Amino acid sequence: MTAALTLYSRQGCHLCEAMHSAVLAACDGRDVDIHVVDVDASPDLARRYGLRVPVLVGVDGELCHGRLDDDALEDYLGGF
Repeated sequence: MTAALTLYSRQGCHLCEAMHSAVLAACDGRDVDIHVVDVDASPDLARRYGLRVPVLVGVDGELCHGRLDDDALEDYLGGF
């Protein structure tokens, strides 16, 4: 079964870039679909996430925001 992750981010955000790199490294060699969404592409998403980006979301909801929570990601991926 493939794990699914969504990373809500924005262009030019160093925290977003760092989380994206960390997620890619943590998921290396695993069956994971990572979808990156630019919150500034949608007024609704920009309002919803505002300055909280980056936000990493799994199928059951938010895993972490701001910085990668390695334990939360590992727990999530362990379910697949």
